[in-house]
Amino acid sequence: MARPAEQDDFEKSSLFRGLTLLEQFESPGQILSISQLARQSGVPKSTAHRLVQNLVGWGALERCPAGVRLGARLFELGTLVAASTSLRDLAIPHAHALHEVTKLTCNLAVREGDEILYIEKISTPAMSVPHSRLGGRARMHATALGKAILAFSEPAFVDDVLSKTLTAQTPKTIVNPDRLRKELAEVRKARVAYDVEESRLGIFCVSSPIFSGTGGPVIGAISVTGATQLATAQKYAPTVTATAIGLSASLHPRRSRGRTES
Repeated sequence: MARPAEQDDFEKSSLFRGLTLLEQFESPGQILSISQLARQSGVPKSTAHRLVQNLVGWGALERCPAGVRLGARLFELGTLVAASTSLRDLAIPHAHALHEVTKLTCNLAVREGDEILYIEKISTPAMSVPHSRLGGRARMHATALGKAILAFSEPAFVDDVLSKTLTAQTPKTIVNPDRLRKELAEVRKARVAYDVEESRLGIFCVSSPIFSGTGGPVIGAISVTGATQLATAQKYAPTVTATAIGLSASLHPRRSRGRTES
């Protein structure tokens, strides 16, 4: 199928290339040189240099001795994004309660394209979970959060995700579409998904989907993460599932309690 001319024009534009440079930053406080940005993005170095100047001037990037890093202007705009704000606001008390009960790292994520986007993370001092971060992304098929969301997503979306190459993040990542479909069927039955060393060796994750009220569509997932085996991970499933059910119920649209006048 031929690509739309508008898409070709956009991908040649300075706006697209500037956004591509910003996408190269993957961790908080990360510093990249212009050479690194050009090499990683595929943008010519001379063009990258000009775009970096513009982005610094606007506030999307800020200079430091070793290169540039993301600027405060992006944070300011990010706080205005409403896509997941209401879910995050309502979920924080539930997430903190789950964290207190389990003493494990708690993550909250939503679907963003064919990936998950972490919108909240409550860490435990006992264990570092570096592969997840607030504002970070991860592949759906390799995470419990992603599988919890994917299992209850519309069939066309599931087919689209599974039709693509499923990258192995560890030797234990499920990359066989048929095997993954069977696991998603189990997730739908149990309302809980597991990731045992699939996203990172030595770490497990237990997740349950969050719905927009009773009978509503899936809008995210909540999880706990620790360093142990599946048998121990399964002990946390009832607590995680109960938290997700309670959170989903709190998202149910309130019905008007006023009387109807005749």
